[in-house]
Amino acid sequence: MKMFQQIIQLSARKRGFHIITPEVLQSLPQLSEIKTGMLQVFIQHTSASLTINENADPTVRKDFETYFNKAVPQNDPDYVHNDEGPDDMPAHLKAAMLGSSMLIPVHNGRPLLGTWQGIYLCEHRDYGGARRLVITAWGV
Repeated sequence: MKMFQQIIQLSARKRGFHIITPEVLQSLPQLSEIKTGMLQVFIQHTSASLTINENADPTVRKDFETYFNKAVPQNDPDYVHNDEGPDDMPAHLKAAMLGSSMLIPVHNGRPLLGTWQGIYLCEHRDYGGARRLVITAWGV
């Protein structure tokens, strides 16, 4: 069994959904040593999240942002937590809906993402800043 781990910091991005697949894969070149295994990506934040979805058409990412802004609007008077501004609690809720971790099968040193799948950083804050990911791969 082989196991590799890398912590990376992504540069700050504007609010929205961003493809980060190349950054994730470039950060762990040892992935090529795994014939059969798993790749886990974990974000160490509570107001940003991760998901896998369409990697080709950028309108999908725009529609994701539109949907989540409608589903979890800012300035809801029922929110009590607003220590860091009106986007604070909505960002926590969106992150909880999408999740902080993903697991991707690996075969012959490559993640088994589908043809049109990419890893998204889902930035839910207006000014979220740099984001840290823990990337772990294991297998034989």
